[in-house]
Amino acid sequence: MLTVAILAGGQATRLRPMTEAIPKSLLELNGEPFVVHQLRLLRSKGITRVVLCVGHLGTLIERSIGNGQAFGVQVDYSFDGPLLLGTAGAIKNALPQLGDAFFVMYGDSYLLCDYADVARSFGASDKPAMMTVFRNEGKWDTSNVEFANGKILVYGKTNRTPRMRYIDYGLGVFRAEAFDNVPAGKTYDLAELYAVLLRQKQLAAYEVKERFYEIGSPAGLRETAEFLIMQEANQQRS
Repeated sequence: MLTVAILAGGQATRLRPMTEAIPKSLLELNGEPFVVHQLRLLRSKGITRVVLCVGHLGTLIERSIGNGQAFGVQVDYSFDGPLLLGTAGAIKNALPQLGDAFFVMYGDSYLLCDYADVARSFGASDKPAMMTVFRNEGKWDTSNVEFANGKILVYGKTNRTPRMRYIDYGLGVFRAEAFDNVPAGKTYDLAELYAVLLRQKQLAAYEVKERFYEIGSPAGLRETAEFLIMQEANQQRS
């Protein structure tokens, strides 16, 4: 299975004051840091290696999680350094640890999709990048994708259209070459890279049917905590 890069270097301003002293990934949900829930989920999906791309308070994450052995995965770290590199810049910086092809997900996302099937679809696409999309209808966050017949027609977080019924689900798949034109050592956003790749007709798409969960906002944090309680109870009953 492909390595997963988790983008965990942001400053989480929407969650302050909770994140003034600890990074978002270490916020406790049901008695455990959120990143532990992520790692456990990824392991259940067949993922065996994760690279945590960290910046703001990243040493606290490394101290808490270590090499990942306790969670059944190998965890390595890529640090931004003195300049926060943004989401695409952080991946560019981590490329030596990621190999030729890899998943990318956000540090505040809990994604229940079939990772193996996403990887298979990506391999068959013959594209350097793939975005997973979900029919959101503006329900769980603001929709930002026009999607039809298996293709992304329009994507944008600022110039939205009424036909945007889908949303960037939060899991991408890339070949290293997709980052060739991302400047090294500079701030660069993943949304900007997706937009460039779409214009170049180099962005494949995969529609996910399972909704996403996230802890990027206080409301999302509460909802995800409630879901994890329910999920754990269901697992105990089964």
